[in-house]
Amino acid sequence: VPVKGSSWRRRKGGRLHKTGTTTTTTTTTTGCSNTLDHNDGHTITDKTRQFKTCEPVRKLPRCRYFRDVTWTFITYPDNVTQQVMHCVCPRHAVAYIIKRQAYHSSRGLGFQYSFACSPQSKLRCQRKEPCRLFTVKKRPQFEDVNTNTLCQCPHSHTCPAHHTDPGVIPGKTYTEDSIRTYSGYCM
Repeated sequence: VPVKGSSWRRRKGGRLHKTGTTTTTTTTTTGCSNTLDHNDGHTITDKTRQFKTCEPVRKLPRCRYFRDVTWTFITYPDNVTQQVMHCVCPRHAVAYIIKRQAYHSSRGLGFQYSFACSPQSKLRCQRKEPCRLFTVKKRPQFEDVNTNTLCQCPHSHTCPAHHTDPGVIPGKTYTEDSIRTYSGYCM
């Protein structure tokens, strides 16, 4: 899979660290930051996740809304994953999946997911229109849940915050990756 950018890998059972936790700054012998501090110059924060890069974040270009692929998530047949950062979303933007592509290698079948940036919408939701999308990946001991807010609910209505809340309808399932999508509607 030919991709360019700053990348990291995680083995089966690896987990992203949540924001809000800080430690003292440390670096490895390769110059990559090991700290959970989001102000270390090597961290891209997306809602409740931190993505660490070995190169300084300021060296990555700023993404354009809807046009640029901000990052690519690659799953390999041996259950290793890689995330490649191409550019940084503007402040208060949200990343959403724009493309899912299967590929074949000598080791088997893998998938590449591309994400783009969208401004957080202030638009009011229309009747029968989802207000939030959820992407849930089942892991052996937990679920990775990504949310994308599409619009704001009308006055006196609320948008479900979790994929298990009332007002959420299951969507498409990608069984080979243990991923399921859900749509949340104003209640």
